[in-house]
Formats: sequence, structure tokens, C-alpha cells
Amino acid sequence: MVHRVKSKQAVVYSPEELAGIRQAAQAAAEVLRQLTACLRPGLSTGELDELAERLIKETGGVSAFHGYRGFPGQVCISLNEEVVHGIGRRERLIESGDLVSLDVGVRLNGYYGDNATTVCVGGAAEQSRGKLLNAGKRALEAGISQARAGGYVNDIGRAIEEYAEASGYKVVRDFVGHGCGRQLHEPPEVPNFAARKPGVKLRSGMVLAIEPMLNQKGGEVKVDRDGWTVRTRDGGLSVHFEYMIAVTNGEAEILTWPKKA
Repeated sequence: MVHRVKSKQAVVYSPEELAGIRQAAQAAAEVLRQLTACLRPGLSTGELDELAERLIKETGGVSAFHGYRGFPGQVCISLNEEVVHGIGRRERLIESGDLVSLDVGVRLNGYYGDNATTVCVGGAAEQSRGKLLNAGKRALEAGISQARAGGYVNDIGRAIEEYAEASGYKVVRDFVGHGCGRQLHEPPEVPNFAARKPGVKLRSGMVLAIEPMLNQKGGEVKVDRDGWTVRTRDGGLSVHFEYMIAVTNGEAEILTWPKKA
């Protein structure tokens, strides 16, 4: 789930706190893995949200999103031109070829895990959708490669935007990544584009949720009347990928890397 962060004071976690964050992050990653495996044509997004509630409960945690600022769902389920924050509904059926973005957050023992992915349902994606999916994944990897102590938040955003633009896509600027640990949304903000200033300097022990949103056409978005669902203004497709990472003095540690089944 993506929101702006008001405070600018970044949090640096101790090794003991990082251990708790890892557990929450792995719980969120496992729920996301299982939800993704259950996707099929004919399944309603409401049924998927109900399944998410059961899976989250099995981790020993609770949904990090349900009730957050009034959000009614357990997870965010966004289809095709929907960018983020889609709400599961019984009447909304998933069709073959749909791009489904799943964003899962879990609160476990006082810590938060947050991750997202986009997949094509019903088999291999046709060429244009496949290219967009691949670009989203690679943009996330490009951003993570810049997340190391001594660098700056802006290094992450620049790498994401440069990859997206070189691939022919636009990043969403209205929503950004964020710190995550004791709270779902903590400083610093992690934009998916190059800002004028370098932003917060990265230190070992920071935990970031890096989450590029790439649009097929323009980067502009709008919010539905439900107050939550964000979609592309021009109707183009969108993808959303997110990992939580811990900043180290070397390569970032991906906290939400899914375990093999």
C-alpha cells in the first residue's frame, strides 16, 4: 500500500528489531506467494480478498491494510488499468489475460511486512503485456541495486525512472515507496523518479519498501469514487512491484524474497 509520508526523520533499526521485521516481511511474502498461485479466470476479487484474510490469519498476524485510514479490504487487488489500492468485490471476476496486481501487508508481533507483484492470469501474457511486466520487475531490481549505505534515496528513484523511460514506460509520480518497520508507512519517502535533491542519505539498518508503478502510456492517475482505487487517467495498463529491503554496507537484503514452496 502506497501513501505519502509527512515526517522526514528516517528510522534505523537494531539487529534485534530487524529480526522482527524479517518475520513480518516473510509472512507477507508467503501470503502473496499463495495468493498468486491461486489466481485463475472466474475467481472474483472478493473471493481472493477472503482467501487473503484466511492466509494472513494462518501466519499469526493481521492485515496491515484492513481499516488503515478506512481501507475496507484485507489486501489491495488492482486489475489492468488500475494502479494500486483496488478493493476486492464479489461481483468483479478475473478474466484470462487480466493483469492482476496484488499488494499484501501483514502486521506480526508489532512489526510490518509489505510487498506486491503483478501477474498475467490464464497463461503467458501477450507481447505488449509481457514487456510491461518485465519492465516493472527490472525497474524494481534497478532501484534495489542502488539501495546501499552511503548512497541517497534519490539514487533509487533515478535508477527506476531511467529504466522505465528507456523501456518506453512512465512511472507514477503521485505515489511513492516508503520506510517500513514499526509502522506501515515510515520516513523516508522513496520516489520512483529523480528528484531535484538527493534526499535522505542511506544508512545500514534502514528498511525501505521500494515499489515502482509503471504505466503503459502516460504517468497521470485518478482516484475512483470509492476513494481508494487508483487508475491510469488515459486507460493504459499499469503494473506494480514491491519488495521490502534492509540497507546494508553492501548489497541490500531483500526481506520479502519469497521462499520456495
